[in-house]
Amino acid sequence: MGVPNNPTSNLNIDIKHLKTISALAEQGSLAGAALMQNLTQSALSHQLKELETRLNLELYLRKSRPLVLTAAGQQLLNLARQVLPALAQTERQLQALHSGDAGRLHLALDCHSCIQWLLPLLPDFRRQWPGVDLEVESVPGFDAISALLGGQLDLLLTSDVQARGDLHFEPLFAFDLTLVMASDSRLCHKTQIDPIDLLQEVLLVYPVERARMDVFSRFLQPAGVEPARCKQVDNTSVMLQMAAAGLGVAALPRWASEEFVRQSLLESRPLGSGIRRHMYGAVRAADRDQACLQSLFERIRTKMGA
Repeated sequence: MGVPNNPTSNLNIDIKHLKTISALAEQGSLAGAALMQNLTQSALSHQLKELETRLNLELYLRKSRPLVLTAAGQQLLNLARQVLPALAQTERQLQALHSGDAGRLHLALDCHSCIQWLLPLLPDFRRQWPGVDLEVESVPGFDAISALLGGQLDLLLTSDVQARGDLHFEPLFAFDLTLVMASDSRLCHKTQIDPIDLLQEVLLVYPVERARMDVFSRFLQPAGVEPARCKQVDNTSVMLQMAAAGLGVAALPRWASEEFVRQSLLESRPLGSGIRRHMYGAVRAADRDQACLQSLFERIRTKMGA
C-alpha cells in the first residue's frame, strides 16, 4: 500500500517508511528502531537514505541524542499516526472475516420445510459466532442465485445444483421424498405410491412453479399423470394438518412429517421405488472455506444424520 503521490512527483512513500518513522520516534535511535523493525541498523539506514533522496529532504538530525526528527520527518510521523492504526484495524477486521469471528451471514432457503430443522440449530450457532450478523430468508421471492452472486445473499440451502465455477455447492445430506396422507386414506394399504394413484387425489402443494416441485418433475409428469386437483398451501404445518384431516395428500421430505407419523396422525409412503434428493449449501466459491460457514455445515450434517 502506498500513500497517494504528490501530483508533481513520483515519491511512492510506502507503509514500511511510515513504520520506520514511527519506530524512530518511539525508540529515539537508529539501533532501537532497527531492532523494533527486525532489521539490521545498516538496512534501516539505507532505507532512510533512499527515502531522503526521493524526497530531497532530511528526515532526522544526524548525531542528535535522542534522535530528533526534522520538520519533514515530523510530517511523515503525523501521517504514520493516522495511517498505521487504521491499517492495523482493517487487518484485524479482515482476519475476523476470514476466521468467521465477524461479518454477515445472510442465509436463504430454497425449501419451505427446511426451516423446521434449521431454526433449532441457530441458537447454538449464534452463541459460537456472536460476531456474525445472521439473517434468514425463508423461500425468497427473488432469484436467489443472482442474489448470491451479487452479494445480497451469502448462503442458499437448495437441492438444485448448477454447474458453474463462481459458485460452490457443499454436499450436506440426502433425503427421501414421501407422500403423506390421513391414517384412514384409501392409499394406506399400498407399500408404495404409483403416479396413477394420484388421479383421484387433491394434491397439496407449495405456491411455486411446478418445474421446481419434484412430485411433478420426477414423478407425475414422466408418467403423464395429473392429480384430480392441486391446492396451494404456503405453510408446512398447515399442509400437514390438512393432510391429517383428509383434505388432501402431500409430497414432502421425510423429516417434515416424521413427528405426525410417529403420533399416528399421518401415514407416509415412498413415491414409486423412491425419490432421493440431496441438500447443498450454495456459496460463492471464494467464501467456501470461511470458518463460520463450515461450522454451520457441520451442524446441519450432524442434525440430519449425514
